[in-house]
Amino acid sequence: MPRVMGIVNVTPDSFSDGGRFGTTDAAVAHALALLDEGAAVVDVGGESTRPGATPVDVSTERDRVVPVIEGIVAARPDTIVSIDTTKAEVAEAALVAGATIVNDVSASLESVAAAHGAGWIAMHAGGPSATMQNDPTYDDVVEEVHAFLVDAVARGQAAGVEQIWVDPGVGFGKTLEHNLDLVANLDRFTALAPVLLGVSRKRSIGDLHAASDATVHGGVPEPVPTDDRLEGSLAMAAWGGFLGVDMVRVHDVRATVHAVGVIAR
Repeated sequence: MPRVMGIVNVTPDSFSDGGRFGTTDAAVAHALALLDEGAAVVDVGGESTRPGATPVDVSTERDRVVPVIEGIVAARPDTIVSIDTTKAEVAEAALVAGATIVNDVSASLESVAAAHGAGWIAMHAGGPSATMQNDPTYDDVVEEVHAFLVDAVARGQAAGVEQIWVDPGVGFGKTLEHNLDLVANLDRFTALAPVLLGVSRKRSIGDLHAASDATVHGGVPEPVPTDDRLEGSLAMAAWGGFLGVDMVRVHDVRATVHAVGVIAR
């Protein structure tokens, strides 16, 4: 059964819950609630990586996440906290504050993780957030992402990282068809390293919900809103569990814990 990673976005502009947990107190309370719902890991991020997002500077991102990590660890000392960042300086500060995993969209921070004895999640992204969805093009998305992650794992091992996960980067510089190819072939990636799967509430889920609605109700509706994508998110989490992923990164922790528990029976 995959472990569940709960999302804590300390941002004003994340695609699903931006602004809801923008203060330290709100973010810490949300993280503790996710732990009570069954999250094995909480993933704290201070910069949105949604398509079209504008980068923030190091000091802003660091000031958003460090007090939250300190608050979580103070309240629940045994909590596994990951820091979702692409910046070495932010990762360093977060690890000093008590995080033990670097969730790295850039797949470039292996040396930081190694220096702190932390785990490292290497993700494939098809370009920077601002432009990655402009025209995603691959000859073979599964082969190209797999090759990228093979190289990342080798770099992580060479740097001395002991715990390495890979993330195929669903929604990061990929079309719906690319995303479906990747989730259909997750076993290629689980054969390489433990896999983190992040599909919760993403645009591809909204597209699939819309297609399902069209089948049931007729017409071609727009992708459903981000807060109405639970069924597809749960289905993808269960599918990932079936194919052996190690963790699923989600917004809806309680429902996901129950869903992946069903397939473990």
